[in-house]
Amino acid sequence: MAKLVLLSPGLTGRTHELKVDKTTIGRVEDNTFQIAEPSVSSHHCEVLLQGADVVVRDLNSTNGTFVNGEKVTEGPLKPGQILRLGQIEMRLETEAQSAPKKPVDQTMVMQRGVKLDELDSGSGHGGFDTAGKGFSKKDNKANKIIWITAGALGLIILVLILYAISLAK
Repeated sequence: MAKLVLLSPGLTGRTHELKVDKTTIGRVEDNTFQIAEPSVSSHHCEVLLQGADVVVRDLNSTNGTFVNGEKVTEGPLKPGQILRLGQIEMRLETEAQSAPKKPVDQTMVMQRGVKLDELDSGSGHGGFDTAGKGFSKKDNKANKIIWITAGALGLIILVLILYAISLAK
């Protein structure tokens, strides 16, 4: 039996078996397969079982119906292909495809970093100072200029306030 398996985040793994000849898909409750997501039209498309074939027909949806990235008004949907309605993606699977598969390895290979003894010896990896000086403090002239300017402005404002108070007396 064919089924649609949702792939989009938040809906991943949710499935709908295609048991009847015509399955309507959309945002509102009167659809056979409701997907309550704003990018899906209220009555987005219908999936038709025609013998062994599965056909998708767009129902004048706002954001379109796509099979493997190509916009369709009506067309076949083959097992393994991706059906996208708005921002929601799903894949058509059949009994033969649904057989247990080896899980996908989610391990990410990281590049080797710098060893602690390489840091101590100053071997020059990663832009470290190779002259043996280690790290030096940056001379931040811009910070000094900002603080001097802020101090001068503060002093000017204080003088103006005192002058205004002396005039008010």
